[in-house]
Amino acid sequence: MEGFTPFSAIVGGALIGLSASFLWIANGRIAGISGIVGGVLAPVRGEMAWRATFLVGLLAAPLLYRAAGGLLPDLTSPAPVAVVIAAGLLVGFGTRLGSGCTSGHGVCGIARLSPRSLAATGSSSSQRPRLCTSPDTSSDSEQ
Repeated sequence: MEGFTPFSAIVGGALIGLSASFLWIANGRIAGISGIVGGVLAPVRGEMAWRATFLVGLLAAPLLYRAAGGLLPDLTSPAPVAVVIAAGLLVGFGTRLGSGCTSGHGVCGIARLSPRSLAATGSSSSQRPRLCTSPDTSSDSEQ
Protein backbone atom coordinates (compact mmCIF):
# COMPACT_ATOMS: atom_id res chain seq x y z
CA MET A 1 0.00 0.00 0.00
CA GLU A 2 1.56 3.25 -1.11
CA GLY A 3 1.17 6.58 0.60
CA PHE A 4 -0.34 5.30 3.84
CA THR A 5 0.51 7.30 6.90
CA PRO A 6 -1.18 7.08 10.29
CA PHE A 7 -1.73 10.83 10.18
CA SER A 8 -3.73 10.74 6.93
CA ALA A 9 -5.77 7.80 8.23
CA ILE A 10 -6.58 9.60 11.49
CA VAL A 11 -7.51 12.84 9.73
CA GLY A 12 -9.61 11.02 7.12
CA GLY A 13 -11.43 8.97 9.75
CA ALA A 14 -12.07 12.06 11.86
CA LEU A 15 -13.50 13.94 8.86
CA ILE A 16 -15.79 11.03 8.00
CA GLY A 17 -16.97 10.84 11.61
CA LEU A 18 -17.48 14.60 11.85
CA SER A 19 -19.45 14.77 8.62
CA ALA A 20 -21.65 11.81 9.60
CA SER A 21 -22.24 13.38 13.02
CA PHE A 22 -23.02 16.76 11.48
CA LEU A 23 -25.64 15.30 9.13
CA TRP A 24 -27.23 13.37 12.00
CA ILE A 25 -27.29 16.35 14.38
CA ALA A 26 -28.27 18.99 11.81
CA ASN A 27 -30.74 16.97 9.76
CA GLY A 28 -31.58 13.89 11.80
CA ARG A 29 -30.43 11.69 8.93
CA ILE A 30 -27.92 8.87 8.67
CA ALA A 31 -25.03 9.36 6.22
CA GLY A 32 -25.47 6.02 4.48
CA ILE A 33 -24.68 6.39 0.78
CA SER A 34 -26.97 3.58 -0.36
CA GLY A 35 -29.92 5.12 1.50
CA ILE A 36 -29.14 8.61 0.21
CA VAL A 37 -28.87 7.43 -3.40
CA GLY A 38 -31.98 5.26 -2.97
CA GLY A 39 -33.87 8.36 -1.80
CA VAL A 40 -32.78 10.23 -4.93
CA LEU A 41 -33.95 7.39 -7.17
CA ALA A 42 -37.31 7.17 -5.36
CA PRO A 43 -37.78 10.78 -4.24
CA VAL A 44 -39.97 11.82 -1.35
CA ARG A 45 -41.23 15.39 -1.10
CA GLY A 46 -38.91 17.53 1.02
CA GLU A 47 -36.08 14.98 0.93
CA MET A 48 -34.46 15.73 -2.42
CA ALA A 49 -32.53 18.93 -1.61
CA TRP A 50 -30.35 17.59 1.19
CA ARG A 51 -29.75 14.30 -0.62
CA ALA A 52 -28.71 16.06 -3.83
CA THR A 53 -26.48 18.46 -1.87
CA PHE A 54 -24.80 15.54 -0.11
CA LEU A 55 -24.14 13.73 -3.40
CA VAL A 56 -22.86 16.87 -5.13
CA GLY A 57 -20.46 17.40 -2.22
CA LEU A 58 -19.36 13.79 -2.43
CA LEU A 59 -18.55 14.15 -6.12
CA ALA A 60 -17.06 17.66 -5.79
CA ALA A 61 -14.69 16.83 -2.92
CA PRO A 62 -11.98 15.13 -5.01
CA LEU A 63 -12.20 17.88 -7.61
CA LEU A 64 -11.73 20.56 -4.95
CA TYR A 65 -8.89 18.56 -3.42
CA ARG A 66 -7.21 18.38 -6.83
CA ALA A 67 -7.76 22.10 -7.43
CA ALA A 68 -6.07 22.80 -4.09
CA GLY A 69 -2.99 20.92 -5.28
CA GLY A 70 -3.68 17.45 -3.94
CA LEU A 71 -2.71 14.40 -5.92
CA LEU A 72 -5.41 11.91 -6.85
CA PRO A 73 -4.70 8.22 -7.48
CA ASP A 74 -4.82 6.86 -10.99
CA LEU A 75 -8.14 5.14 -11.62
CA THR A 76 -7.51 2.15 -13.85
CA SER A 77 -9.27 -1.17 -14.08
CA PRO A 78 -8.50 -4.25 -16.13
CA ALA A 79 -12.25 -4.88 -16.44
CA PRO A 80 -14.29 -3.35 -19.26
CA VAL A 81 -16.44 -0.34 -18.35
CA ALA A 82 -19.66 -2.35 -18.88
CA VAL A 83 -18.52 -4.94 -16.33
CA VAL A 84 -17.66 -2.21 -13.81
CA ILE A 85 -21.09 -0.61 -14.29
CA ALA A 86 -22.87 -3.97 -13.93
CA ALA A 87 -20.86 -4.75 -10.80
CA GLY A 88 -21.73 -1.34 -9.34
CA LEU A 89 -25.43 -1.91 -9.98
CA LEU A 90 -25.27 -5.34 -8.32
CA VAL A 91 -23.49 -3.88 -5.30
CA GLY A 92 -26.13 -1.13 -5.14
CA PHE A 93 -28.90 -3.72 -5.26
CA GLY A 94 -27.19 -5.74 -2.53
CA THR A 95 -26.81 -2.75 -0.25
CA ARG A 96 -30.49 -1.91 -0.61
CA LEU A 97 -31.38 -5.54 0.04
CA GLY A 98 -29.13 -5.58 3.11
CA SER A 99 -30.42 -2.22 4.39
CA GLY A 100 -27.11 -0.47 3.85
CA CYS A 101 -23.48 -1.04 3.06
CA THR A 102 -20.89 -2.21 5.55
CA SER A 103 -19.22 1.19 5.72
CA GLY A 104 -22.52 2.90 6.52
CA HIS A 105 -23.33 0.28 9.13
CA GLY A 106 -19.79 0.58 10.50
CA VAL A 107 -19.60 4.36 10.66
CA CYS A 108 -23.16 5.32 11.54
CA GLY A 109 -24.86 2.17 12.81
CA ILE A 110 -22.29 1.02 15.32
CA ALA A 111 -22.09 4.54 16.75
CA ARG A 112 -25.85 4.31 17.39
CA LEU A 113 -25.47 0.78 18.83
CA SER A 114 -27.87 -0.53 16.18
CA PRO A 115 -28.23 -4.33 16.51
CA ARG A 116 -28.72 -4.65 12.74
CA SER A 117 -25.51 -2.70 12.10
CA LEU A 118 -23.57 -4.68 14.67
CA ALA A 119 -24.68 -7.91 12.95
CA ALA A 120 -23.99 -6.61 9.42
CA THR A 121 -20.55 -5.24 10.24
CA GLY A 122 -19.56 -8.22 12.36
CA SER A 123 -20.61 -10.78 9.76
CA SER A 124 -18.85 -8.99 6.90
CA SER A 125 -15.72 -8.34 8.98
CA SER A 126 -15.52 -11.97 10.06
CA GLN A 127 -15.02 -13.17 6.50
CA ARG A 128 -11.38 -14.01 5.89
CA PRO A 129 -10.33 -12.76 2.44
CA ARG A 130 -8.40 -15.17 0.28
CA LEU A 131 -5.37 -13.23 -0.89
CA CYS A 132 -3.30 -16.21 -2.02
CA THR A 133 -2.98 -16.29 -5.79
CA SER A 134 -0.80 -19.39 -6.05
CA PRO A 135 -2.36 -22.85 -6.46
CA ASP A 136 -0.52 -24.01 -3.31
CA THR A 137 -3.01 -23.54 -0.45
CA SER A 138 -1.18 -25.63 2.14
CA SER A 139 -0.74 -22.52 4.29
CA ASP A 140 -4.55 -22.23 4.67
CA SER A 141 -4.65 -25.29 6.92
CA GLU A 142 -2.07 -23.75 9.25
CA GLN A 143 -4.21 -20.71 10.09
